[in-house]
Amino acid sequence: MNTQATTAAPINSSMRWVRWANLAFMLYLLLLAVSMVGTGFKWSVGEQAKTLFEFASHPVAGLMIGLVATALIQSSSTVTSIIVGLVAGGLPVETAIPMIMGANIGTTVTNTLVSLGHVRCKEEFRRAFASATIHDFFNLLAVIIFLPLEMMFGILEKISHWLVSPMLNAGDMSIKSFNFIKPITKPVVSAIKEPLATFGDTAGGLIMIGLGITIIFIAITVMGKLMKSLMVGRAREILKNAIGRGPIHGIASGSVVTILVQSSSTTTSLMVPLVGTGVLKVREVYPFTLGANIGTCITALLAATAVTGEFAVFALQIALVHLAFNLMATIFIFGIPVLRELPLKGAFYIADMATKNKAVVAGYLAAVFVALPATILALTA
Repeated sequence: MNTQATTAAPINSSMRWVRWANLAFMLYLLLLAVSMVGTGFKWSVGEQAKTLFEFASHPVAGLMIGLVATALIQSSSTVTSIIVGLVAGGLPVETAIPMIMGANIGTTVTNTLVSLGHVRCKEEFRRAFASATIHDFFNLLAVIIFLPLEMMFGILEKISHWLVSPMLNAGDMSIKSFNFIKPITKPVVSAIKEPLATFGDTAGGLIMIGLGITIIFIAITVMGKLMKSLMVGRAREILKNAIGRGPIHGIASGSVVTILVQSSSTTTSLMVPLVGTGVLKVREVYPFTLGANIGTCITALLAATAVTGEFAVFALQIALVHLAFNLMATIFIFGIPVLRELPLKGAFYIADMATKNKAVVAGYLAAVFVALPATILALTA
């Protein structure tokens, strides 16, 4: 028995080391893929970047593109990393800001599906569905407040511009402190670009963008799975310890857990069964949800470190827009008692409706993630 126990320990620890090595490789793939999207975008459209994205130049259309893309992929991290890559290739920051806002809303379909696991018990389902949709209502309220402000005054653009201005003032458009990324990504990007050049600039660039987006999707999915296997136990421990310690502790813990598991969908989905079974209250998990919003910004910031060249500073700027938006929304909405209650009221109102008629769940998902975006995109087109 003892021999088996002693041999089991090294196997487990060696497996952990293999997972950490895989995680490091996936992080490298993410950085490489973002660099590929930026290079491909610059290569295929060059100076015509603004023309190509004229269909998204209306802020509300941009918002809907971000929402639909995230609802389809179910990962705001993936969508924001792709947006960072596009900004690195010349997509204007002001066009990308509403897309970042939309990505925040689209990530919450998973929670709603998880809540259906409690559908047999009315009271459990009511609590679980309210817990799943509070994220939606908070993000929708944040967009309703901040998108008009952004359209009128450019608040997020100005704040993020101020944060990156030291780099602009230095006259060097690349991010000096992150230059160690360039030597490990540029040779690979160049090696991929060479055979694609035979397809011509536009086709070659589009193929590279497609490859980059595919690799981002794979890297973030695998990173999420590896982080879950390495960290979910620890994440759940943080979750338990943070209960009842007040909203600030809750927001901080939600951020830490999301950074650990690399997915706000995972963090918020972990809470749905806990609320459904009555272990936690919806009001208690509300701050965790806000923390998850903040924690998910780490991927875009990491992605921005892969960017070099003239648009590098703007790639970092759009990643900082994501962080500033989530921080400001949390401080503003959660800090004002009247606004703080609105997502809770919305979540409980729709949960009551869904308890009476399960078709409300399908109607809600179809309205927020399909009908609304399609109508707005059609009108703005």
